[in-house]
Amino acid sequence: MGKEKLIKKYDNQVKMYERHRRNKMLAEWRNKLIKHASGRVLEVGVGVGANFPYYDREQVEITSVDFSPNMIKSAKEAASVYQVKANFIEADVEDLIFEDNSFDSIVSTLSLCSYPNPIATLNQFNRWCRKDGIVLLMEHGLSTNRLLSVTQKIIDPLYSKISGCHCDRDLSMILEKSNLQVLHIERYRSDIFYLIRAKPSKNSYV
Repeated sequence: MGKEKLIKKYDNQVKMYERHRRNKMLAEWRNKLIKHASGRVLEVGVGVGANFPYYDREQVEITSVDFSPNMIKSAKEAASVYQVKANFIEADVEDLIFEDNSFDSIVSTLSLCSYPNPIATLNQFNRWCRKDGIVLLMEHGLSTNRLLSVTQKIIDPLYSKISGCHCDRDLSMILEKSNLQVLHIERYRSDIFYLIRAKPSKNSYV
């Protein structure tokens, strides 16, 4: 799917994403993950700002990125409601340029599924995160349940066309091939959903 078409798709999904902010299961996972963020935070794929309620407002300053202008507009409203210090960049993750070691924490939730090259994106996180910083991910991917995984692979072409993201990505493989070092991982719902804490490996910036 072309980038402009994908941006338009997400522009049209803002109301749905705003409804998902009330999802109790996702809220619990967001709270469990986001409490580890501190300092200068980069949140990529900020969407409608669903993570904003869970940041410690006194401990973070957030750089929020999304390529959808309508998502950015909604996220700005959420930042005002939850009184988080945030600035916003309307850009594709592939076009971002930051100096190495720019952030104490990098956050990506339910967005890795839509990146064209997720391993390259994680390696960018590796560069941008400080040596003693943390990368926090909440993502979905291929289940370890054989029946479910086969189903995910079959429906992925239609799923990605409708939603703009993939449901059959092997997150364990993607993490293993990236330069990040996984510190902690939790799996939920037949291992489809992941909560991940990782740190950068400064031995490699590839």
